[in-house]
Amino acid sequence: MPPTSRPLRKLGFLTIGLFDEADPRRGHESTLEIIELGERLGFDSAWLRHRHLQYGISSPVAVMAAASQRTSRIELGTAVIPLGWENPLRLAEDLATVDILSGGRVNPGVSVGPPMHFDEVKGALYPDTAGAEDFSYERVRRLLDLVRGKPASDFSGVQGFEVFSDRVQPHSPGLGRRLWYGGGSLSSARWAGEHGMNFLTSSVVKAEDPDGPYDFAEIQLAHIRAFRAAHPDGEQARVSQGLVVIPTDSASPEQRARYEEYAAKRTPRTAAPQGPARLMFAPDIVGTSEEIAERLHAHAAFREVDEVAFALPFTFEHEDYVQILTDMATRLGPTLGWKPTA
Repeated sequence: MPPTSRPLRKLGFLTIGLFDEADPRRGHESTLEIIELGERLGFDSAWLRHRHLQYGISSPVAVMAAASQRTSRIELGTAVIPLGWENPLRLAEDLATVDILSGGRVNPGVSVGPPMHFDEVKGALYPDTAGAEDFSYERVRRLLDLVRGKPASDFSGVQGFEVFSDRVQPHSPGLGRRLWYGGGSLSSARWAGEHGMNFLTSSVVKAEDPDGPYDFAEIQLAHIRAFRAAHPDGEQARVSQGLVVIPTDSASPEQRARYEEYAAKRTPRTAAPQGPARLMFAPDIVGTSEEIAERLHAHAAFREVDEVAFALPFTFEHEDYVQILTDMATRLGPTLGWKPTA
């Protein structure tokens, strides 16, 4: 391990929770079984990707609630909830409720911006207020304030036989310290730091400088440093990195071939910024745990984090995820300096 690398302290994974439209329960059960497996293997966290009007998890808070009753230790996160689809007050209530039920294990990750395909969905989502909705960082600030216990109402007290609170109930005191912002730009990194959030950085970042550099790791490193420079906790501020990592130690020859084909199809998009947003994608890393560890230790951003939530590929089968997670926990994690949680 290079001297600049931090030993891996927390190992997590991220799943999209795909399902078949004809049998959605099977897909959701598979997701819950994978989270249960993660806990048995000693993973520190399991994260749920969010997809609206697609065949993936549309309600991660509900899935976290189910997972909280089938596990006892593993932390449960979202990566990420797009707040353009949410009412911050109602979301604050749901998150606090699930956090209480889980024993304080919820790690909500959020992001902002207009909902995807907003022109097509706004009539259903905001039929009367689409033009007035605020999709800026202000929406995150509202959620932060409500989760952290600031007033949501001008009224509290007794009315008849009912007692009313002026803040979100239930209030979960530790939840405000476990809120994460999923960002891919310098402005997002700084904003998250300034507001005392944790920072999720994934396999997608913005190449905001038209003159470069176009090196994914260097861009991501700049985001991490900007976040910590703005955060009250400085170098101790929490950052989790979410690359796509596929260990093949115990994979069958057929699995290895499919994994390599999957990564190869996605590699061309990593060569240069993509689209008007100038998105840079990290290459998927496929190989033995020793090979993956070598590549990660050479990754400038990985060397400055001690938490990861490796993203599981979208389109694999349940048995593939079992093999990948098992190799992550029993081979890759220890190679990176991680110790499983009992």
